Amino acid sequence: MDVGALVFDVFGTVVDWRGGVAREVRRLLGPSVDASAVADDWRRRYVPSMQQVRSGELPWTPLDALHRSSLDDVLADAGLSGVPAEVRDELTLAWHRLDPWPDVVPGLTRLRREHVLAPLSNGNVALIVDMARRAGLPWDCLLGAEIVRHYKPDREVYDSAPRLLALPPSRVLMVAAHVEDLAAARARGLRTAYVHRPDESGGRRVPPATDPDADLSVRSFEELADRLGA
Repeated sequence: MDVGALVFDVFGTVVDWRGGVAREVRRLLGPSVDASAVADDWRRRYVPSMQQVRSGELPWTPLDALHRSSLDDVLADAGLSGVPAEVRDELTLAWHRLDPWPDVVPGLTRLRREHVLAPLSNGNVALIVDMARRAGLPWDCLLGAEIVRHYKPDREVYDSAPRLLALPPSRVLMVAAHVEDLAAARARGLRTAYVHRPDESGGRRVPPATDPDADLSVRSFEELADRLGA
């Protein structure tokens, strides 16, 4: 496969959002709180909050601000309305402190020898930078929603990767653990690689083992490196 660059979905594909958010909920709100339930409810509000921006109901709003706004509703529904504002602000930074899956850094390190690597995430730039520095993610540059002020699956996000990297879409490989993300990328001419992440939702939902429409389906970034000869 003639690929010059790989671009990556981040939440769930590169990092364990559920485990990281639940860890920070326990740290900041205490052991009596059902941390996993809070993380799950917060994540459920992720797509609806971005849809408010995509529909024009809200002006462009970075993901940190959407997370902070939806957290108020999450805590209210969990009976935690008394959490102080400064704790809520700190808890919002949980999304900056997510751990990569074990295969990610070794796989990216190998892939970077021959390919340009970049996130193509809905996360805002400050969030992705903090995450990368903490986790040692070896990105060459940052791409994604805030750069073009659109959220996936808007076509502007996928179109921005080949345009900014000066490559034809067929030489950009979108890597994601979510079939709908890959389908949107394929519609814009990108190549696609599906990564099976069965633990993303703590086993509550079982994702498909493969994406039959993807160019590649793998179980880890290291397998992806093997398949690309890195």
